[in-house]
Amino acid sequence: MLRRFSLGVCACVTLAVSTFGTAAIAASPSLNIILPRGVQRGTESVISFSGARMADAEEIFFYSPGFEVTKIEADGANVAKATVKIASDCRLGEHVAQVRTKSGISEFRVFYVGALPIVNEAEPNNEFAEPQKIDLNVTVHGVVTNEDVDYYMVEAKKGQRIAAEIEGMRLGETMFDPYLAILDSKRFELASADDTPLVKQDAAVSVIAPEDGQYIIEVRESAYGGNAKCRYCVHIGTFPRPTGVYPAGGKIGEEIDVRFLGDAGGEIAAKLPLPAEIIPDYSVFATAEGSIAPSGNPFRLSEHGNALEVEPNNDFAQATPAELPLAFNGIISEPGDVDCFKFAAKKGQVFEVECYARRLRTPLDPVLNLYKADGSSLAGNDDSRGPDSYIRFKVPEDGEYIVRVTDHLGKGGADYVYRIEFSGVTPTLKLGIPRTARYSQYRQSIFVARGNRFGSLISASRANFSGELILDPKELPPGITMVCEPMAGNLNTMPVVFEAAADAPLGGMLVDFRARHADEKKNISGGYSNRADFVIAAPGQSLYSWRDVDKLAIAVVDELPFHLEIVEPKVPLVRNGSMQLKIVAHRKEGFTAAINVQLPFRPPGVGASSSVTIPEGKNEVLYPLNANGGAGIKKWKIYALGSADVGGAGWVASQLATLEVAEPYVTIALERSAVEKGQKTEIFGKLTHSRPFEGNATVRLVGLPHKVAAPELAITKETAEVTFAVTSDKTSPVGTHKNVICQVIITENAEPVVHSNVGATELRIDEPLPPKPDAPAPKPKAKPEPAKPAEPKPAPEKRLTRLEKLRLEAKERAAGTAASN
Repeated sequence: MLRRFSLGVCACVTLAVSTFGTAAIAASPSLNIILPRGVQRGTESVISFSGARMADAEEIFFYSPGFEVTKIEADGANVAKATVKIASDCRLGEHVAQVRTKSGISEFRVFYVGALPIVNEAEPNNEFAEPQKIDLNVTVHGVVTNEDVDYYMVEAKKGQRIAAEIEGMRLGETMFDPYLAILDSKRFELASADDTPLVKQDAAVSVIAPEDGQYIIEVRESAYGGNAKCRYCVHIGTFPRPTGVYPAGGKIGEEIDVRFLGDAGGEIAAKLPLPAEIIPDYSVFATAEGSIAPSGNPFRLSEHGNALEVEPNNDFAQATPAELPLAFNGIISEPGDVDCFKFAAKKGQVFEVECYARRLRTPLDPVLNLYKADGSSLAGNDDSRGPDSYIRFKVPEDGEYIVRVTDHLGKGGADYVYRIEFSGVTPTLKLGIPRTARYSQYRQSIFVARGNRFGSLISASRANFSGELILDPKELPPGITMVCEPMAGNLNTMPVVFEAAADAPLGGMLVDFRARHADEKKNISGGYSNRADFVIAAPGQSLYSWRDVDKLAIAVVDELPFHLEIVEPKVPLVRNGSMQLKIVAHRKEGFTAAINVQLPFRPPGVGASSSVTIPEGKNEVLYPLNANGGAGIKKWKIYALGSADVGGAGWVASQLATLEVAEPYVTIALERSAVEKGQKTEIFGKLTHSRPFEGNATVRLVGLPHKVAAPELAITKETAEVTFAVTSDKTSPVGTHKNVICQVIITENAEPVVHSNVGATELRIDEPLPPKPDAPAPKPKAKPEPAKPAEPKPAPEKRLTRLEKLRLEAKERAAGTAASN
């Protein structure tokens, strides 16, 4: 169950908040650390939330019950101190909190709740001979600096359990790999641990005191490193500290017998009532002699009961008989151990087979195999679920089958517990917010300024189903409305805009943010999940500390001095086209800061720069968009998200606007052409119209080589062909130029529809042919012999010039005239 704690219900808290000297405009807070790192349940503690811009803190969001805030006060600009009552039955272990201020929501961080009184480390305590003396059954808060070793001394009686568990890496602050040891007064090591699988990279140890006397608990960094951030909470006492529980799961609503394993005092038997519903990340706690383990053992809750292994079951012939849908439970109890279960299944059944071991924080690295009863291999897996195993298994025929499990390295031990669950293939759905910065919680919450908007992408991870999704949050803070469309079945993100009324009360809540299938008959729904990465070895390397939460923080915050608006285009963005999207800022008087604008959601196939800026003192900007040839044709919803410096980043969104992506109005098939340098040619194109337009459109060639030109042409919806007159220059580059592109600009509703590429072709430019060289001089010929005299030929008729012919014709005409007279 989720509980929300608001300060407005407490008069004394209201007075405390009213003393803050906050500005009218502020930006979201940032939370770096919660101090102290742990608190004792059943007490009232002052918890500091340190980071940036915390002075106007109004509320603490706790993700689990057991906390009541009675007072919040500022300690400077960057620290909020909350007085918190921790319930006596508050769950032990890790808890999550974040801060809501008047201007935003911080990141979430973890802190720990323990059962024991708290003692602070007192330096110097770094000599074995001079340890800090403490009582048993306390929690010590300390820090390991470079090459530091902290020693604590306790008194114990013979046969008494001495146990220690440290929270170091799990605090999520820095790369701190703690080492823990219990030593006797002669410095003989009775127990030690670096990484205990139950507590990840942290450590837990327990021993039975061999005699009355003094015992030393040693705390250090495993490689003798350390720094001021290597804080720890170490629990030291007589509490039980089992490292495993068997079986590691049970049927909801039932009472189950379990055995806690791995404690120095031996197995601890317990009868546990299980919850009536499945609770994620459920744990069970060992108790003994009036004390309780500092943290729980992870425990699977199921709708089905258990089948427990019966040894020996190391081979197929001895396989433990089991019936589905029971979960198969066992222990790889010694090195080389192999466990087999035999079960019956029907042809065509499909199972998701999950082996839980490391996910239950046991040391086992399971290898899972499936066989037919005759030993024929069907499937196997090692690490599909991290170190754990997973197989999707379709039953080939009616009959009996064997599932076999062992450790990857052939190891084994008393706490190498595993659990194998068979389940049908069922639809699953999980929502989230895509990360905007790697390893960061940046913009992973929703904070809407009064009278304004905030936008976010919501992602959906579907498995084993498809179809449209509808967002269906169970509740939103007063004054906030959500604007979105259903998410199409072929998308995994959708734009969502949250709007706050001008009179919306400042406040917020952790929302059970859900989505469901658009077809209610399918009865498919899912909730929200968000992961914070706290400690990473290096970019791209191992993640050591993290936390998942299943609620979305949403709040109404103080108003901001600007709004954003998309001027909705009156024309579509066409495939292979471009557009200048106008975004307008409405500023309050006196606010002139530059506003950075981005488009978080872009329809499939639509590209844009990462952001643009409305300059200081200006009110609008053009955001260039382009669509490729496969852009999704549809009327899409988009929003602009803007930020400005208001003493930190203040964020607002535009309305959810419509952007239509459409087919090009026209395409042109261009023919290839060639030309000699300095000459002219033509490029011919044949038009195909897919959508009529009014008036004339401009057509031009771009990408022409240097010193090559072609004038623009005008076309109409009736134009079938175009011919571009192309001229080249004597200096134009020779070669085949393949990037000659035709563009068309059509004006519609007084706005341009830019077709950036409606066709492409090649233009070859050649060198002119060289002139023909002069004919060579004739070679001298040999002197011919004298020829015989030839017979005389008649003299050739004299050829008259045109002028002589005209004169002759004139004389003839004159002579003819005289004769007639």
